[in-house]
Amino acid sequence: MEFGVWANLQLREGRSEHEAFQEWVTLAEAADDLGVDCFWLAEFHFRPYTPLSTPLLLGSNIAARTKRLKVAIGVSLLPLANPLRLAEECATLDHLSGGRLVYGIGRSSFLDGYEGYGVDYRESRPMFFEALEVMRRAWRDEPFSFEGQYYKFNNVNVVPKPFQKPHPPIRIACESRATFPMMGRLGFLILIRHQMELSEISDLLRQYDDERHKAGFTEPRNVTLQTVAYVAETSQKARDEAEYSTMYERTHAVRPQEGRYGDDEATTRLQNLRTEGTVAYEDVIRRRLYGTPEEVVDRLKEYQETLGITGVSMAVNPGGQIPYDRVVNSVRLIMEKVAPHFN
Repeated sequence: MEFGVWANLQLREGRSEHEAFQEWVTLAEAADDLGVDCFWLAEFHFRPYTPLSTPLLLGSNIAARTKRLKVAIGVSLLPLANPLRLAEECATLDHLSGGRLVYGIGRSSFLDGYEGYGVDYRESRPMFFEALEVMRRAWRDEPFSFEGQYYKFNNVNVVPKPFQKPHPPIRIACESRATFPMMGRLGFLILIRHQMELSEISDLLRQYDDERHKAGFTEPRNVTLQTVAYVAETSQKARDEAEYSTMYERTHAVRPQEGRYGDDEATTRLQNLRTEGTVAYEDVIRRRLYGTPEEVVDRLKEYQETLGITGVSMAVNPGGQIPYDRVVNSVRLIMEKVAPHFN
């Protein structure tokens, strides 16, 4: 199983954006030394609590300061950028990293980026697929022309082409139910989250597999679970050390977005997780990997057996307020005491 760290650079109270960048780049270096396989970078826009709006740029800095760690985007919001520009930037980062780029893509359920960029979220799905087609052709063909509903290019030749051939691995975030069979038909590797009951996710993955096989894709399932993890020497210590930061995240990240989702399914999922009044900490963390290494091993084995996951992308400082040394300790415990059970 591939073990990855997911970063969104949430600001510490009283700290600057510059300090956030420095801390998370330092964490990437530590992750590289500890044997983490992949460092995932989020993409958010117009949010005062996280300055991570240009993950490809930050990824270039991380690639320069690490040796073996894959630099992954989780995920790039294709409808918000010119696909030719994205193709150029991805190919450049792929070269600078020596072929360590993993390109995760999606639409997002959040409206803030779309509103800020003046893009109609209702058009995001067809824009996404057009942009993806443009990028794949830009990486492969020289020159090429394209005429779609949203993008038109005539006789263009993107330079450079990626280091990895034909292009970096593409992973697509599957959140809505309709996306699973759709991505199966297209044969893409996928990213999932524990947003529904495991039995429903398992059924959706069977649909994904069925459509892949019908379309002629024979490779084994390759699915990465995006989750939240915090590990300590005792279960109580893990929960106690992460509590303030976890609830801080809910106040500064989740609540400001309530009612501002473009996806009806995302709105429904949030409502199902929310109760009237204050949400209890135990309810917030029930789908998160908080505990001892042994407890996290058990939870991951359940995911592996039920969903057939082949990788995890873990947010290791939810809310951004857990002391840095404790975050590094958590990552160390994961790589030394959890990861060996999944070799």
